[in-house]
Amino acid sequence: MKVTASDIVTAIGHLPKNRAYHYINPRTKGQLEVVGITYPEGPIVIKRYNPSKGEASANAKNESISTQLIWRIANAMVPNHPINLDRVLGASYNTRSAMEALIAHTPQFYFCYPGRIEIISSSSEVKEGHKHLMWCPDNPHELGIIKEMKTDIVISEIPNMEVAYDALVMPDDILGGKIDIEIDIAVKRRHAQIQIALIMIGRQLNFRTWVAQGDKGILYKGQKIGEMDGVVASLKNENLINPFDGAFKAAAFIDCIWFKNGKLMPAVIEIEHSTGVTSGLTRMQRLQDALPRFPTRWVIVASDEDRERVFREANRPQFHSLDTKYFSYSAVEELYALCQRRKIRGVTEEFLDCYMESTITSKPALYSMN
Repeated sequence: MKVTASDIVTAIGHLPKNRAYHYINPRTKGQLEVVGITYPEGPIVIKRYNPSKGEASANAKNESISTQLIWRIANAMVPNHPINLDRVLGASYNTRSAMEALIAHTPQFYFCYPGRIEIISSSSEVKEGHKHLMWCPDNPHELGIIKEMKTDIVISEIPNMEVAYDALVMPDDILGGKIDIEIDIAVKRRHAQIQIALIMIGRQLNFRTWVAQGDKGILYKGQKIGEMDGVVASLKNENLINPFDGAFKAAAFIDCIWFKNGKLMPAVIEIEHSTGVTSGLTRMQRLQDALPRFPTRWVIVASDEDRERVFREANRPQFHSLDTKYFSYSAVEELYALCQRRKIRGVTEEFLDCYMESTITSKPALYSMN
């Protein structure tokens, strides 16, 4: 199960109106009010004031909880797993405690204090933990109250895995002559970064990676990505593609295709960044129609914020045969970071299924559970 920004916004939208909400920490004397909500993903406008200091709602200013903050929280949530929002958000967003309090008033979220493993030199000790939120979709509590979840969970904190991309050089022909449009450059650069991650993941899993013909000229670390180790130079030698009429032409424009041992094609991948998901699904559909049916994964890679859009488009009747998998940016980069840190080996391509979601899977809305 995965929670989205729209799930969180909708859940907060069901909180009773015209009332004040308290923070989780009882020592915090301030109160909150929800002034307005922009659906589906925010922002959420609130007021904050402290009655013990003579402050009142009427004199409090409106403040905004941004869509970006809501998405960062949503992306961190895992069912029945404590999440420290201060760690997730760092020092960013001065409304993070207010957002934490509002989320905790919705039915599927609890606050908890898991134990914390403190490691000093060669010894470790379980200490009293810090405040966390926990998403418990199968165990909702009453709407509009804050409730603690008692837990024996103990947290052992490890450094966050980060992904570093070196500088990319985007030739003018790849930018389509739009080098004066910063947004276009940013979109293409992000697209290329994900392609780099997929190439590196493929290399670690002993796959060879086809990169769309039009992207091979992108320079990464001073080398064209089409000439990187493990990248397929031409589809003419791929026995899974070349013998079939129409497949060669259709495959040439696919963002990434993974090949293994000359006999397997673990995944056909389209990367969608600020573009219509339908175009990528259509390209994969053309390739599927040109090939005999054999096991593979038809995958859309898109930002975590676009998950619902991917699910919606992939479930259109014309794309049902693809049984599309969704591979979020965060999952791609989590796997890429793992490959970088641990140099994983000896796993089968089924390992990929741990990082991808079937778009057929449905889940209950947060606000539908009482």
